[in-house]
Amino acid sequence: MAARRFKVGDRVRVRADHSPTCHIRTPYYIRGKVGRVVGDIGLFANPEQCAEGRTGLPQEIVYHVMFEQPAIWPAYRGAAGDKLAVDIFDHWLDPQPEAMP
Repeated sequence: MAARRFKVGDRVRVRADHSPTCHIRTPYYIRGKVGRVVGDIGLFANPEQCAEGRTGLPQEIVYHVMFEQPAIWPAYRGAAGDKLAVDIFDHWLDPQPEAMP
């Protein structure tokens, strides 16, 4: 079983990789953005590898990550506190230290 690198409440940054040309499950608009882990939904085969005819193994944890809407869309005009949740495979996430005071 894959080790969980993140726990609920951890800040993470989505990798800003725009080069993969295969079946990518990470939305373009959250790449490079910082969110907070709110849970995980379990282990799944890596779909990027499966799309290339590989097994997708070992399975990876998929995290449920919450983003503040204004952090994604700078001109966001929705209600204060609006958030967006995205399920993201572990290999797309890097730890993001808490902001300095």
